[in-house]
Amino acid sequence: MTDETTDIPGETEAPLPLQAAELIADEARRAPDKPGVYRMYGEDGTCLYVGKAKSLKKRVIQYAQGRFHTQRIGLMVSLTRSMELVVTASETEALLLESNFIKKLKPRFNVLMRDDKSFAELMIRRDHRAPQVRKHRGAHNIPGDYFGPFASTWAVNHTLNTLQKAFLLRSCSDSVYETRTRPCMLHQIKRCSAPCTGLISLEDYSELVNEAEAFLRGKSRTVISRLSQEMQAASDEMDFETAARVRDRIRALSAISMENSVNADGVAEADVFALHAEGGQACVQVFFYRAGQNWGGRAYFPRVDKTDSDPEIIAAFLGQFYEDKPIPRLILSNVRPHELELLEAAFSMKAEHRVEIARPLRGGKLSLVDHALTNAREALGRKMAENSATSKILDEVCEAFGLDARPERIEVYDNAHIQGTNAVGGMIVAGPDGFRKNQYRKFNIRGDDLTPGDDYGMMREVMRRRFGKMVKDEEAGEAVERPDLLLIDGGAGQLAEVLAVLADLGVDDITAVGVAKGPDRDAGKEHFFMPGKPPFMLPLKSPALYYIQRLRDEAHRFANGAHAKRRSMDITKNPLDEIEGVGPGRKKALLHAFGSAKGVGRASVADLVKVPGVNQALAERIHGFFHKS
Repeated sequence: MTDETTDIPGETEAPLPLQAAELIADEARRAPDKPGVYRMYGEDGTCLYVGKAKSLKKRVIQYAQGRFHTQRIGLMVSLTRSMELVVTASETEALLLESNFIKKLKPRFNVLMRDDKSFAELMIRRDHRAPQVRKHRGAHNIPGDYFGPFASTWAVNHTLNTLQKAFLLRSCSDSVYETRTRPCMLHQIKRCSAPCTGLISLEDYSELVNEAEAFLRGKSRTVISRLSQEMQAASDEMDFETAARVRDRIRALSAISMENSVNADGVAEADVFALHAEGGQACVQVFFYRAGQNWGGRAYFPRVDKTDSDPEIIAAFLGQFYEDKPIPRLILSNVRPHELELLEAAFSMKAEHRVEIARPLRGGKLSLVDHALTNAREALGRKMAENSATSKILDEVCEAFGLDARPERIEVYDNAHIQGTNAVGGMIVAGPDGFRKNQYRKFNIRGDDLTPGDDYGMMREVMRRRFGKMVKDEEAGEAVERPDLLLIDGGAGQLAEVLAVLADLGVDDITAVGVAKGPDRDAGKEHFFMPGKPPFMLPLKSPALYYIQRLRDEAHRFANGAHAKRRSMDITKNPLDEIEGVGPGRKKALLHAFGSAKGVGRASVADLVKVPGVNQALAERIHGFFHKS
């Protein structure tokens, strides 16, 4: 969050450089006396800071007068070369817009949330006569009921499996559902009631769906009680097979209820946050509680400055955290956020229901917050220990490759293909905080002029696409993270191609290193190639060598995985998809009539015409497709 527009004790006054002073004074004269958001940009066009204010004029005047809370803010203002102001209808809207800009632009001087991965949810689809239960990520653009977030893939998979055991809901796609003529394996192992083949009526299946929804909304006791009555009735009627099936369902529900139950009165739905800051670093631990159950948690390590107070950190973090996530009615925290009432108003407006942010002082809610705080302390301790070791390794990398400073962003590139087919380039990203998997990128090689297996040509295409986009974004004034070091899987030839592409794009300030495997592809015998230097090796027991091997292996794993996925998709392609005029309906009819694409290929024009929806012209087109020779 940003500073108030009123004077605050402890502010210091410092003279601004002439260029910054004139700029800020000019902006102050033109700034409106209205709420809004301001952005400060540096000489290279990168965003330095995003702030919100109840009065843009008063806020900018404070900067013009050199009244700063810290020397760090003074430095930020001195580096400012342009400002942009956006007026909003209220301070509440300004707060929401501020969070959006911070998340998009990643300004250098703001508290910044990192590692913002999306969370998985469970979804019961409501746009089909037999609703499907499945995992979901992203926007809620499919009609249905959404439950989450789940903090880990394991947690959502575990709950999904339990729902299948307890409620026998289908998880198959609509296309599979429509083409089933007999129950699948999931029905055989008692994970699905097989509505696809009519083994359960749609009315009875709808009852199962409603029970699953009730369970996920926290009414587990009601559901289990009703199932117990059903089991007893079946037992009284000597229908022991049905009673045993219902008993197994009750066991599955009871198991997940006991595993995830929350011992806190009145906490049916809440997100619990705990902040622990130490040594200029911070950890925010979050746990999700839904339907009276703990659906897991995750630790975050936001970028902070040692001058940031705990209330400012947690307020900034919450604003960015909920910028693209559903907001619960209750948020618990061990720290009272800065501008709490404003934050509550903004969240309530966005969520369209009342949102309360509370710092509990006693009872079960306090125990939840204390549990999160313990996890935050332990996670930050582990992180600081890891960072200390990583810092030493990065210092060695810096020395080995003659870098001016410790690399903050390292990009590693590798290609994968089989005799040139399904070629994929892979890019992984690493830094002081480890692998940054949310920034990995794959490049499906699509150069039509490439000779199959041309590794040099593949690397040229990858470099042009990656750094061509970077240059374009920089020219457009967008925030871009530049790598400090490129590691290329290959020797002098690969490195030369990379350097040539960078030179063509005018990128001459990024260090590139070729990493060639040893003569027998032995780890430890890698040769390193840099422009203007003879090939060299690192000491066998060097931590930097071991670190680079890990990076290279991760790039290799990622590229191979992307290649395998592309190859698998290529194998499962149906030739009928390539024929003009054959859509899903006709494709289904052809496969039903002839059993497979091969069967369609062997059919005569006369046989093809007999298929519903296939006329003479289309039959000839299909026949010609399979008999081109």
